[in-house]
Amino acid sequence: MTREERRAGASLASIFALRMLGLFLILPVFSVYAKTLPDGGDLALVGFALGAYGLTQAFFQIPFGIASDLWGRKRVIAAGLLLFAAGSFVAAAAPDLHWIIVGRVLQGAGAISAAVTALAADLTREEHRTKVMAMIGSSIGLVFALSLVGAPLLYGWIGMPGLFALTGVLALAAIGVLFRVVPPAPARQGHDKLPFRQVLLNPDLLRLNFGIFSLHMMQMAMFVVLPHALVDQGGLAAAAHWQVYLPAVLVSFVVMVPAIISAEKGGKMKAVFSGAIVLLVAVQGGLGFFGGGLWPLAFWLTLFFVAFNILEATLPSLVSRTAHPSAKGAALGVYNTTQAIGLFLGGAVGGYLAQHFGDNAVFAVCGGLALAWLAVAASMNFPPRRRTPAAAHT
Repeated sequence: MTREERRAGASLASIFALRMLGLFLILPVFSVYAKTLPDGGDLALVGFALGAYGLTQAFFQIPFGIASDLWGRKRVIAAGLLLFAAGSFVAAAAPDLHWIIVGRVLQGAGAISAAVTALAADLTREEHRTKVMAMIGSSIGLVFALSLVGAPLLYGWIGMPGLFALTGVLALAAIGVLFRVVPPAPARQGHDKLPFRQVLLNPDLLRLNFGIFSLHMMQMAMFVVLPHALVDQGGLAAAAHWQVYLPAVLVSFVVMVPAIISAEKGGKMKAVFSGAIVLLVAVQGGLGFFGGGLWPLAFWLTLFFVAFNILEATLPSLVSRTAHPSAKGAALGVYNTTQAIGLFLGGAVGGYLAQHFGDNAVFAVCGGLALAWLAVAASMNFPPRRRTPAAAHT
C-alpha cells in the first residue's frame, strides 16, 4: 500500500474504533446495570435496549450513504458523529430503561458506517481494499477486547451514566480525527448515474447483504446469553470475563491475517469466505451441544471471533468491488442497513428466545441462520481482482 492508503486505513479505523469503543464498553456490564432499574429484570426489554441502536441504524444507513455520494463523505460522517454523541448524552442522563432506549435510538441515528466504508473504498485501490477493511475490522475487534477489560473497571469508577458520557466524548474526538488526519476525499461521483432500485435489487449485493445481516444477528443474539453462560456454566465472575474474551480476540487476529492474505493474493476468496461461514455453523453447534464449562466456552468463542473477523473484513470489500463506482455509498448504505437490522433483531430475538426457551434455542436459531447463509453464498459471484496503478494514489 502507498503511504496515503496506509494513512487512510489507519485514520478511518481509528474513527470506527473511537465510536465502537463507547458502544462496546456498554455490552459487558449493561445487563448487570439493568437489574438496578425498573423493568431491568425483563431480559426481552434489556435485549431490546441493546438492539435499539440497530433499529434507527436500519432507517438511516441508506439516506446517509446516498447523501455521502451527493454531498461528500466527510460532511455526512461529521453529522452522524454529532447525532451519535447527542444520543450518548441522553442515555447518560436517563433515569430508567425506557429513556436509555431513547438514547440508544438516537445513537443509531448517527449512521456513519456506510459513509466511512465508502470513503475507505474511495481512498484505496481494489487490490488493497480488503486489507484496509481488515484494518477497520481489526480495530473494532481490538477495542472490543479492550472494552471487555476496561468496562468493569470503568463501571466501578464512573457507573453506567459515566460510560454513556464517555461514549459521547469519544464520538466528538472522532470528528477531530476525521478533519485533521483522514486524507482529503476524492471528487464526488454523483449518485444520479444509477437508479437506486438497481443497487437495491442487484443479486450479488443481495447475497452479501444477507450475509452481514446474518453475521450481526448471530453476534448480538449470542451476547445476550454468553455473559450469563460464562458466569453460570464457567464459574467466571463478570469482572473476569476479559480473561476469556481478550485471548480469544487476539488469537483470532493471528489466524485472520494469513486467511486474508490467502484470499486476496492467493485468489482463494471463495474458499476462505465459505470456510468462515462453515466455522460459524460449527460454533453454534458446539455452543449448543458442547458448551458446558469454561474451557469449552472459551474454545468456541475463539473460533467464533476467527470467523467473525474474516467475514467482517471481506464483506464490505466485496460490496465496494461489486457496486457501481458512482453508487458505492448507496450500496454500502443498504449493506449497513441490513447489518443494523441484524443487530436489532439479534438483541430482541435473542432476548426473547433466552427468556422463553433457554440459551440453546438461541444457538439453534443462530445455527439455522448460518446454514441458510452458507446456501446463499454457494451461488455468489466473486468479483475479479483488478489492479489499479499506484501512481493514481500517491
